[in-house]
Amino acid sequence: MAAYESWFKGKPELDILRLMGLFDRPAEGGALDALRKEPAIPSLTTNLQSLSHADWQYAVESLRTARLVAAPDPHDPEGLDCHPLLREHLADQLRAEDPAEWREAHSRLYEYYKSRAKERPDTLEEMTPLYAAVAHGCQAGRPQEALTEVYWQRITRGNKFFSTKKLGAFGADLAALSGFFDLPWRKVADGLTEDAKAFVLGQAGFRLRALGRLAESAQPMQAALEVRSAQKNWSEAARNASNLSGLYLTLGDVNQALAYARQSVELADRGGDAFLRMVNRTTLADALHQAGQLAEAEAAFREAEEMQKASQKEYPLLYALQGFRYCDLLLSQGKVAEVQRRVGQTLEWATTQNLLLDIALDHLSLGRAHLLQAQIGAHRDAPLRDAATYLDHAVDGLRQAGQQDELPRGLLARAELRRAMGVLDKARDDLHEAFSIASRGGMRLHEADCHLAYARLYLARGEKDKARESLAKAKQTIEQTGYHRRDKEVAELEGQL
Repeated sequence: MAAYESWFKGKPELDILRLMGLFDRPAEGGALDALRKEPAIPSLTTNLQSLSHADWQYAVESLRTARLVAAPDPHDPEGLDCHPLLREHLADQLRAEDPAEWREAHSRLYEYYKSRAKERPDTLEEMTPLYAAVAHGCQAGRPQEALTEVYWQRITRGNKFFSTKKLGAFGADLAALSGFFDLPWRKVADGLTEDAKAFVLGQAGFRLRALGRLAESAQPMQAALEVRSAQKNWSEAARNASNLSGLYLTLGDVNQALAYARQSVELADRGGDAFLRMVNRTTLADALHQAGQLAEAEAAFREAEEMQKASQKEYPLLYALQGFRYCDLLLSQGKVAEVQRRVGQTLEWATTQNLLLDIALDHLSLGRAHLLQAQIGAHRDAPLRDAATYLDHAVDGLRQAGQQDELPRGLLARAELRRAMGVLDKARDDLHEAFSIASRGGMRLHEADCHLAYARLYLARGEKDKARESLAKAKQTIEQTGYHRRDKEVAELEGQL
């Protein structure tokens, strides 16, 4: 690079190359035009403003001949791209040597990308310029503005969390949030208010968890809880504690999950937010259920539903994730008809609002209900067909929702269905995928469920030694995690073996 810089010194080629250091992706023609507009950015675009279109094209072709700039993209012939390592080198150089010009250039790109998108984009493609705007706003030294005006108001649409709930864009959201950190996901960059820092930490932690990066998500979630507690912002602290409970439950630390769940209820009660008071009781109920404390879990669910009826009269049933959790308990009690009745209503609510995860979880509950109906009833064919339809929708929906921590639930349920139908190879495929996701992400409760499912699959194949081996792994994981909800299933398998 030093040789090329010497070769192009004093020529427009070097100035064009330096512009490439401002991008982490191909530079659109429109973005390059925005950088070249008057007034010039000293030491960066001064020599490019007087350059004719023909001379610009000549310089670009010279860079392409030197293989420093990629061939033109037919979809954006005025755009430019180069190797990521070259962009990184140029960025480091420009940031160190001309910090004021660096910030001014990114400020122009921030304004350009903000104006490129619809005010309220409806698809991920339409949302892309806003994600770019956030990145450039952070580099421009305008992180608070980028967080408030772009990320909060236009990407998440406030508490609607549009980008994740309706587009499943957890990866794109996390990439945008990385711009607010000096050290992902530990040190938030300067330039944000204390409230904003706590918000960014909580958002990053939740998205890391959704993407299956559970070990990384604990630290920012815990930091957010500490900041909110210090601020005496009890409602936000309650939200953070509830998220931590769900995280530790998936990680397989049931006792820690119970502790955070109880803390989340206490904090929500102090904050007084009716919705959070209800939701966090279902967080506690779910942790109690997984610990095998069924009576306490059912009491907490019923209390939560009564609270919801009082505050949301139009929604008399628990819905969304909290409804799924309750249906999970009801199915463990064999209450098939009640689950079908409940989900018939909650699925309608979720579909009306196009909430990806809620729709997928309702399909999962219905699929499991029909499978259980087939297993305990005299007539199997129709319930099994219905179960297959719902569970296919559930798995597809969970993929679309983008939450890796929830996907094993759907795969495990479909594997159980396929085993019941005698389609053992397909059951094995679902189990392999579920176990791969769970083991990669450290999701120990899902791992225990996979070992139990493998034991049943091997029994169906007549391979009792392998079944015993899988059951032993399941028992060990259950004991280590406190996942005593599965004790009865372990005993049943031991009886069969």
